[in-house]
Amino acid sequence: MTSKDQVISEIQRIAEQSGGAPPGKNRFETETGIKEYEWLKYWARWGDALIEAGFKPNPRTSAIAEEELLEKLAMLARELGRFPVTRELILKANRDPSFPSPAPFRRLGGQKELTARLREHALAKQYDDVVAMCEEKPSNNGASLTDSKISTGFVYLMKSGRHYKIGRTVSVGSRERQLAIKIPVPPTTIHSIETDDPVGVEAYWHRRFELKRGEGEWFDLTSEDVKAFKRWKRIV
Repeated sequence: MTSKDQVISEIQRIAEQSGGAPPGKNRFETETGIKEYEWLKYWARWGDALIEAGFKPNPRTSAIAEEELLEKLAMLARELGRFPVTRELILKANRDPSFPSPAPFRRLGGQKELTARLREHALAKQYDDVVAMCEEKPSNNGASLTDSKISTGFVYLMKSGRHYKIGRTVSVGSRERQLAIKIPVPPTTIHSIETDDPVGVEAYWHRRFELKRGEGEWFDLTSEDVKAFKRWKRIV
């Protein structure tokens, strides 16, 4: 069971990594795997949890205005130089607490409708570069914002002896069998995270445990580290 102190500690950890900015509840769940129902046992509102962790509550983001969503999407398109796809929204939301998760964008309609809305927004703002992006053929570099079927891979945590390996694969079982041939102590899969961005998720955990890294992708983790990894289930 997740304790109150664990929630507060995770809020403070994420804020420290974000230059002191506390996470919104969506980003908090994405980074920790701790669900809303778990922290609702201790606080009626997410803002109350932030206050107890030593921060001012974030502005309400549950009902982001369409105009604001389109503006954020336009700015990300400019940053990337192309129309964003789902994995790029996830990465942006993980790095920027003020950026929404992909879900609010999907509420604006299908890919065709969303592109049309963004084009109208860009025309009104005179963002000629974004208008041009909306008129281009959709990119194939990842799943679109409204895809119902998203190609995913896995980021796994395996244990061999007292050390843990964090890597990525399209098949956890196959990867475990491959490693069993290469290393003296056959590994055991502890947990795997399904994600449409295995490169980004793997990089996140490698950075988080950088001070505990041994050789290559092997780490000397504590039981709390393993619990933190296991809280992540599916990041799509």
